[in-house]
Amino acid sequence: SLVLQAVFNLLVPDHCADAFSPPRLGSAGPWDVLVERLLGGLGRWDAEHFLFIAERGYLLEHSCAFLPLFPLSLRALAGLWPPQLQPRSRLLLSAALLNALLSALAAAALYGLGRAVLRRRREAFLAALLFSLGPASVFMAAAYSESMFASLAFSAMWRLEKGQSCLSGLLFSLAAGARANGAINAGFFLYSRGKRFALQLQAGPAALRRLPVLWKQVLSLASSAALTCAGIFLPFALFQYYAYVRFCGPGAGLDQAVPEPLLQLARDKGYRVAGVAGAKPPWCSQRFPLVYSYIQDTYWNVGFLRYFELKQIPNFLLALPVTLLCSWAAWTYVSTNPRHCLTLGLERSRSEERGKETDGFCGPAAFVYVVHATALLVFGFSCMHVQVLTRFLGSSSPILYWFPAHLLQKHEPLLWSTGTDNPSSGKPLLSDSPGSRGKGTPENLVVKLLLNWPLITPLSKSILGFFLGYWLLGLILHCNFFPWT
Repeated sequence: SLVLQAVFNLLVPDHCADAFSPPRLGSAGPWDVLVERLLGGLGRWDAEHFLFIAERGYLLEHSCAFLPLFPLSLRALAGLWPPQLQPRSRLLLSAALLNALLSALAAAALYGLGRAVLRRRREAFLAALLFSLGPASVFMAAAYSESMFASLAFSAMWRLEKGQSCLSGLLFSLAAGARANGAINAGFFLYSRGKRFALQLQAGPAALRRLPVLWKQVLSLASSAALTCAGIFLPFALFQYYAYVRFCGPGAGLDQAVPEPLLQLARDKGYRVAGVAGAKPPWCSQRFPLVYSYIQDTYWNVGFLRYFELKQIPNFLLALPVTLLCSWAAWTYVSTNPRHCLTLGLERSRSEERGKETDGFCGPAAFVYVVHATALLVFGFSCMHVQVLTRFLGSSSPILYWFPAHLLQKHEPLLWSTGTDNPSSGKPLLSDSPGSRGKGTPENLVVKLLLNWPLITPLSKSILGFFLGYWLLGLILHCNFFPWT
């Protein structure tokens, strides 16, 4: 991805987009020019906001739509590079290095989570491979917070599945400091605690005799869940307070002078600058002054059904594949487990009573993840800029990778074969040639399917075409300031 974005950035002229583009201050040296040519594609669209925040802090009001964990991490890493480089060059290098590491950690965490939930190693590994070639890959490489959020969120889900509640809560809290939708992950804790107690009540008559003890357990679980959820919401709440002090406080001022080119940009674009004399922002006088919702409403016109306009049809088409895929996943799970869904997964199933739970995507352990993905899909489709659904779900929900892995494993005959020949054609499979992989090394199933493209089913071609197509188009379009997801 890093190599291809550099190639496409050199070959394709940048589109003149009406996007945030702060003036470049200071003279660029030859090394800065080289860094910009090699990594400039990582600094497009919202990446401009993250890089600007990392360099100058929350100087502009609309920057408060981007939470601080990722830009703070960039600023910390930027100090490791030679001071002769311009700040933007150091931040671009930091973003490339940090997101390369975090996206790999996110894939590893998704693999561990898949093994814990799906309990099928091959399917979990295939899902992690699909994540590495995901339709939101360009955002995992660019100076966006998607890689950081995916790494933290998937790791937190994995630790929660392993019963490590404290570590999981810490990781969920950090994720909420990277993206606002991280606060929704508190639902995983609430569901985990509620399910544990519901299953205890179904243990039999002995549970009723221990009712006083159970009441103590209820209070203990409720208090621990409340504290954990408060910890998850804390980063978002603290940032809202920081923004209030920054833009609404009576003595709010700047610790540094604002360069005139930035002030001129603010005057031209109507940006509100912290510490500059003028009327207080309207959100300051609200009963609950939330700068995040105000910015989404005022600057980007985000709201319920606001995007449902004829001119937005191309953006709805961009979001159509991920919408259909996640809707299909939800329908498959509900139609396979209707009773389990109606009881919210809180009733002990017969298979559980026999100690033989169903494995795979349609197993009971995946229920809460399907609900999470469906809730994000409904909210994103109705209340957000719909084209961002691909990266929104791609960095938040494992379902976007588990369900395609489930479909490929279930419907692709090439993944069933254990020998070296394809029974339908008699031709040797390219990835099964002798010496194609080391002893004990897991087989790359995605490469196997791609090398045998003419032999795979239309469903497999559709899934891989979506993942590959969005991966490649994202690198071409996004890295050259063309509209993308």
